[in-house]
Parts: sequence; structure tokens; C-alpha cells
Amino acid sequence: MKITKDMLIGEVLDIDRGAAEYFFAIGMHCLGCPASRGETIEQACNVHGTNCDELIAKLNEYFKDK
Repeated sequence: MKITKDMLIGEVLDIDRGAAEYFFAIGMHCLGCPASRGETIEQACNVHGTNCDELIAKLNEYFKDK
């Protein structure tokens, strides 16, 4: 499983809800809102002013053995 910045947040959470901790850690606490289900990881990072590449790296590390 490889996570990319054009994936929807909802897609990632559907694969494994445990990934939510990585979004929470950078201040994305609105994962349950309808908009987040259709927002890409890159879009969310831009809105929240966070580094998308760092988040993708952490998510890929989390998913590497799944």
C-alpha cells in the first residue's frame, strides 16, 4: 500500500482508521466532517499549513507492513 498526496483523506481512513493519529498530530481534528471525506491529503495540508511530504512519509511508514 502506497499513500500519495492525491488520495482522499477518507480513502486512507477507510483502509485503516489507525492512520487518523497522523492527521490529528498535525492539527487536522475535523476528520469526521463531510468535507474531509472528499479532500485530498495535499489540499488538507495546504489549508492547514502543514508539510504534505512529511505527512505522506509518515503515513507510508505506517502502512508499509499492512
